[in-house]
Amino acid sequence: MATAWGGRGRSQLMRPRTRLLCEAWAGAVVFAGTFALTATVNPEQPGHYPTCPFRAATGLACPGCGSLRALHDLAHGHVVTALTHNAMLVVMLPVAMGAWLRVVTGRGRGRAMPRWVGCATLAVLAAWTVVRNLPAMRGVLTAP
Repeated sequence: MATAWGGRGRSQLMRPRTRLLCEAWAGAVVFAGTFALTATVNPEQPGHYPTCPFRAATGLACPGCGSLRALHDLAHGHVVTALTHNAMLVVMLPVAMGAWLRVVTGRGRGRAMPRWVGCATLAVLAAWTVVRNLPAMRGVLTAP
């Protein structure tokens, strides 16, 4: 059905917004499940979670190493301990929550993120990986 909007019907124009909302809510459900699991099953106990493949292969901590322990600590109100397990996760959780709220409330207006945001995110994660593996930083920003 052709319309004044370039040949697309109104239902086709709504699909990207609906998909974005579905993805945002799916991400929230996955995060909530992970948070609930780590709150009840301590990652410090061996045998409950898989080992990090990057750490197993290189002996170095990846950007996500310590995230499960940090979530467990946050679930129990231990913010300072969570910072020692994965400071980047603790700092970025409020940012991620803000971005999620922007999507679900419609304030993002369906626009895609600028390309520089993705590039900056990758650069920050790469820098975080280097910094957290420096000998002087072990035990300061991240637990071994």
